[in-house]
Amino acid sequence: MSQSLTKRPTTRPKAIIFDWDNTLIDSWQVIQEAFNATFDDYDLPHWSLAETEQRVAKSMRDSFPKLFGEDWEQAGKVFHGHFKKIHLDRLAPLPNVGEALSELAAMGIYLGVVSNKTGAFLRAEAEKLGWDKHFGHIIGAGDAPHDKPATEPVRMALHGSGIEAGQDVWFAGDAGIDLECAKKAGCIPVLVREKAPEIGEFTEFKPSIHFTNVQMLSNHAKNM
Repeated sequence: MSQSLTKRPTTRPKAIIFDWDNTLIDSWQVIQEAFNATFDDYDLPHWSLAETEQRVAKSMRDSFPKLFGEDWEQAGKVFHGHFKKIHLDRLAPLPNVGEALSELAAMGIYLGVVSNKTGAFLRAEAEKLGWDKHFGHIIGAGDAPHDKPATEPVRMALHGSGIEAGQDVWFAGDAGIDLECAKKAGCIPVLVREKAPEIGEFTEFKPSIHFTNVQMLSNHAKNM
């Protein structure tokens, strides 16, 4: 059962900021594999795919200290080593995302990315997919003084566009941290995932609108 959404937007956005992982690409298995390889190096138990989906949202500098304590920075380097070996070969764009991004850009909507994936990995993936041409800025973890859900990455993603963070900007992502970031930046929070929001799932930061995928988002914007 779906929960009540907050007030739906009624006008086409001037800009859309997208989350990356599991909004535009399917990356859970790659993330799980890199985490479990890192856990092996530290004699820690593996995470199942479901546990990975539940526990991975924040950036490394915001999450690794709780996982690895004082060794978190070295553990981050280990994780990056494992991730770098596989992420480009295992890129899996979600269905029709490339076409939807092209459609949105053709409407004159400014597009950007704000992700908690390390910036260099994020931009390498966008370039390999040929999607970098659609985005004004692709902002990842470590690019701003603070990472999502802080608002600095949103401002960086909009820099030079002439568009200020506000109700003309949609922030589209698959997780609560994306909705939180949207609300803190004053943007429209848009949930993009197959599963509809359930009653009680999002309490403090609710989505204004839900789409099952990016193509549905594009279709909706086209008809506004």
